[in-house]
Amino acid sequence: MITATFHGHVIARSEHTVYLEGNHYFPRESIAPDTLQDSWLRTLCFWKGIARYHHVRAGDHRAQNAAWSYPRPTPLARMIKDHVAFAPGGGVIVSGDRP
Repeated sequence: MITATFHGHVIARSEHTVYLEGNHYFPRESIAPDTLQDSWLRTLCFWKGIARYHHVRAGDHRAQNAAWSYPRPTPLARMIKDHVAFAPGGGVIVSGDRP
């Protein structure tokens, strides 16, 4: 089970993350409601496509652009469609072991 916590709040938990380039991508349905807020920030990855960023919120705490997703990934990255990853330096702690 892989868990993402932010300031002591569990914001995501799943046994079915996709581990890619050092990040666990959580299925969107495994993320706690009202955790993600859309950001205007976008970046381009040459092989995954356009990343859309999200602010992370739990309790009174908020981290800007601390999560990202690929709503329309390239065919090479189709396994991360409808998944969200959290930035290691954004205050979110991802821990656990895959079965």
